[in-house]
Order: sequence, then structure tokens, then C-alpha cells
Amino acid sequence: MDETSSVAAPLIDAAETLARRLTADQPALLRHLCGVAAHATALAPTVAPDERESLIAAAWLHDIGKVPALRDTGMHSIDGARYLRREGWPPHVCDLVAYHSGSRFVAELRGLTAELCEFDDSDEAVTDALTAADQTTGQNGADVELDERMADMLARHSPDSPSVLVHPVREVYLRAATDRVHARAAGLKVGGS
Repeated sequence: MDETSSVAAPLIDAAETLARRLTADQPALLRHLCGVAAHATALAPTVAPDERESLIAAAWLHDIGKVPALRDTGMHSIDGARYLRREGWPPHVCDLVAYHSGSRFVAELRGLTAELCEFDDSDEAVTDALTAADQTTGQNGADVELDERMADMLARHSPDSPSVLVHPVREVYLRAATDRVHARAAGLKVGGS
């Protein structure tokens, strides 16, 4: 895409390299990260130009907290963001990783709100784009519809898991974020015609 070709690549390249290194023995997780990064790249025109590099880098890194060696709190968004902060990644990328896909709902249920609040909740457009990219990418990296992704999550987790318990509230957020991204994208197409 013309609009994403102007995205500065060093941070994105570093994020992809790190994601590939950390998930070398987890091919399914890597496929998901690749798919989310591809979606984020396609959605990059829906955010401000100076946010695009962070969006795509965070897409590569959003689930690294699932890597066993990085687990601390047991909440992957916080664990991944803390790892990135320790490694000197830009705060905005850490913030996006921490807050992706409505993690605040799970953090509240799990009593980890203080840990999540170590990070700043990012600009709505960028957080929305990362959430939409994540929620339209299946576990295997394939494109999926939001309903399919949510159904898969509910099927993979036990009924008493935090993800399932917060689903009634988080679902509203996920749908709204995805709808906002689609509206922004549609506005670009109308304006760009």
C-alpha cells in the first residue's frame, strides 16, 4: 500500500526479529503474530502516520507474553509489555502490547489492574487497529471474522477462565473497536476516491 510504504521500518524489523526468535519453538504462535502483523499493516492507514510503525511493531509483539520464559503475572499482555520495557522498547509499543484486545477487563477480574496501570492506555485509533487486527486473525494466522474468533476463544478456554468470565463485557468493546476501525477504513476509501 502506498500509505504504509512510508512507515519507517527499523522498529518493525526489530519487532519481527524478536518475535521470530522468541517463538522459534512455538510455530502456531508465530503464525498468529505474522497474521496480526499483516492485518495491522493493512489497517495502518486508519491511524496517524506517526503511529503506524508502533502499531505494526506491537502487532508482531502483542502475544510474546505467552512465551513460557516471559511469564510472570500469568497475564500475557502485562508479561509481554514488562519484558519489552526491560529490554528498552519504546513506551508506546509497550503500552499497546499491555492494552491490546481489551486486556483491562481481564486485568480487573484477575486483580492485576495496578500492574496493567504501569502502562498508559494508548490513543483509541491505534489501540482499535491493533485489537481489530488481533481479533480478525485466528490462532493459526488465518483471516477470520470477529464472531469466529470469539467463538474459538470461548471453545479453547474453560468456562471459569478469566477470558470467558469477562467475555460479556469485553465482547461489546471488541465489536465497538472493530466497528470503529472499519468506519475509519471506509472513510479513507470514500475520501480517497
